[in-house]
Amino acid sequence: MSNALTIGQMAAATGVSTHTLRYYEQAGLIRAVARTEAGHRLYSGADRDWLLFLMRLKATGMPIAGMQAFAELRARGNATVGERREMLAAHRDAVRAQIEQLRTNLAAIDEKIVYYATLEADMTGQHEHHSQPAKDTPWKTRTHTLKPTATHEDGQAEGDRRRGRSARRRCARTDRAGFRASSDRVSVRRCLQPAAA
Repeated sequence: MSNALTIGQMAAATGVSTHTLRYYEQAGLIRAVARTEAGHRLYSGADRDWLLFLMRLKATGMPIAGMQAFAELRARGNATVGERREMLAAHRDAVRAQIEQLRTNLAAIDEKIVYYATLEADMTGQHEHHSQPAKDTPWKTRTHTLKPTATHEDGQAEGDRRRGRSARRRCARTDRAGFRASSDRVSVRRCLQPAAA
């Protein structure tokens, strides 16, 4: 067998570990594996192709028991061709149903992705709307000038000033009438004295 593969080469060519190769042989999935005089396994090209087909059956959901049943039919030769065809047809229908279910599930996932994307865009838009002040309604700052609070003493002083202004006006009128004006802002009677001749 010039093209024979060792167990390590078989594992590298198929992606199946050496441990799994030994298990498949024990389970009857791989049969009549040649060996060297030292007892090392040698796999042929046909063994490699058969193992790759077994991996396809496994990847599409066929259980180990189904793979063992198919391997048994194969080992019996051409007399089981019809049975093998029927078995593969049934498995094909199961795979198609699985694909259809996957498509349905994928469509549901796509719808949910679109929903979340729309919701995320709405939330982002609302956040930007509330975080920025409206351009057509700017904030205006008003400056308020505080006036000093009037005290009791301030009220008395203001009253004295008002009485003084009133007294001066009255004194001015009496002065025009021939009387002497007084500088006293409190008593008007004093400015009503006749001016000295």
